[in-house]
Amino acid sequence: MIGSDIVILVTEDDPGHAELIVDGLRDSGIHNRILRFADGLELLEYLEPLKSDASGVRIRDHLLLLDINMPRLDGIETLSRIKADQSLRDMPVIMLTTTDDPREIERCYRLGCNVYIAKPIDFSLFMQTLRRLGLFLQIIKT
Repeated sequence: MIGSDIVILVTEDDPGHAELIVDGLRDSGIHNRILRFADGLELLEYLEPLKSDASGVRIRDHLLLLDINMPRLDGIETLSRIKADQSLRDMPVIMLTTTDDPREIERCYRLGCNVYIAKPIDFSLFMQTLRRLGLFLQIIKT
């Protein structure tokens, strides 16, 4: 089961999608702390102070759900920066995005994402996908 000390970071520019993601995870039984960021820059600003041991918070105690299509700093560049940074690279990253282009999927895996999930356009399928993601997170140890 996902440890209760794991903080889930949702980086999603669409407030409606972000709310659905949180609701879907909660509906599946996830009770962890969830923080939302509107783009990659906001996320990296949050992570920066955590990179030092003085913060008392460990990067490995975070799980990132990352959208690709975002303003300012998109998910591909955010993923690239995280995985290139020695202090951040061990944080698990799940790409959760509407992009289902096989080239983008391959690129994300090459950059180091752990899981790639394409968000269905259909609302009920999207919610079902989120519930399954929540159940998946409950049966693995991050």
